[in-house]
Amino acid sequence: MLQGGYASVLQSRSRDDFRDEVVRFTQQLGFSTVSAMVVIDHTLRTSEFITVDNTPDAYRDAFFDVGASRRDPVLQHCKRSSVPIIWDQSTYTTGGAGELWEEQARFGYQTGIAVALHLPEGRHFQIGVDRDRALPGDPTALQRMVADLQLFAVCALDTAMRVLVSDAARPQRPALTPRELEVLRWTMEGKTAWEVGTILGISERTVVLHLGNAMRKLACVSKHQAVLKALQLGLIS
Repeated sequence: MLQGGYASVLQSRSRDDFRDEVVRFTQQLGFSTVSAMVVIDHTLRTSEFITVDNTPDAYRDAFFDVGASRRDPVLQHCKRSSVPIIWDQSTYTTGGAGELWEEQARFGYQTGIAVALHLPEGRHFQIGVDRDRALPGDPTALQRMVADLQLFAVCALDTAMRVLVSDAARPQRPALTPRELEVLRWTMEGKTAWEVGTILGISERTVVLHLGNAMRKLACVSKHQAVLKALQLGLIS
């Protein structure tokens, strides 16, 4: 696991820092190009897209073509699902968009992995890494790549919201109850819900309820992400 990349992206203080860390992690993972994107749904028909990437200049116009993106099977998958997608030429031909793959393959986009995280209040984060050679044939090695990208996405999400999203669009610091904060602190120590319940003298079910409330207030999709966000906001230490 690429632990250094996780810690470094959390420390980014600007858009340029964030982009550098995303690109560095991508290359360590064995890929050449990357696109990390925050999407904020303002209304049912209006969304704001904020992207950092290292797309080749010669391919930028085609890469950001709205019409093509609506037919891109990888982007459409990420729009609907948080399950990672491992894609190659067959993904596009099966989806009736073989010519899109032919176009992007000339610029090194032949295969890759993409992950999307969908949060409450119409906020989304997507990261996709690409390269011009086949992915590992060994299933264990491939799943390790996917797992590394998923964990990096969770770490990068909060940094992306902090450095890319304007103050007007950024959610305010939430008010967590003392019990919710206690549960997060013990979760940070690696305790299970059952162990936290034993420590605090409450049921495992109540611990899960407090964790769920904390995750909802922090707009997070997992307890680990909630702990990271609470640390960054200074809610726990």
